[in-house]
Amino acid sequence: MCTGKCSRFIAVALYPLVVISIICNIVLFFPDGDVTYAKDGHITEEVKYMGGLIGGGVMVLLPALYIHLTGKQGCCGNRCGMFLSIAFAAVGVAGGLYSLIVAALGLQNGPLCKTVQIWTTPFKELTGDNNYLKNDKLWSLCTEPKNIVQFNLGLFGTLLATSCLQVILCAIQMINGLFGCLCGTCNKEVL
Repeated sequence: MCTGKCSRFIAVALYPLVVISIICNIVLFFPDGDVTYAKDGHITEEVKYMGGLIGGGVMVLLPALYIHLTGKQGCCGNRCGMFLSIAFAAVGVAGGLYSLIVAALGLQNGPLCKTVQIWTTPFKELTGDNNYLKNDKLWSLCTEPKNIVQFNLGLFGTLLATSCLQVILCAIQMINGLFGCLCGTCNKEVL
């Protein structure tokens, strides 16, 4: 496959992943679809790091836009443009890794929820067989917001998967950019 066509493919694949990351991060601010938890500060700590918005969102969107340009004939579809795409793709890898780490921490630590009368992260210190990921009977410790454990698992799990794909695609673009820089983009003008 031509390096220019590969760049276009990678960029087009990154766009929906960026949108999914941003949406997941925004939705995480509103457990149970209620704004009062965000207003009162009862949000899981990892949500505030905005891994999906900053890392998997902006830090991957900007490289995706540039990578898309390298796949076209014109100012960026040349050896120099492909060289710059390596740097942009590295920013995308960093953003994807940030999102991946935040999502993994969100899954590991569990949600902030109300247990009896206090707001806490009840699963943070549990390990082994007591891990809430392995033992769904522990989920009942959280009384408020309703279904917060499933909510966080679904959204942080989605962020984890999308950020893995973003890292892989941006890493492939770094290799593709190197080949494009050394060999050219093979973009041809259409008359």
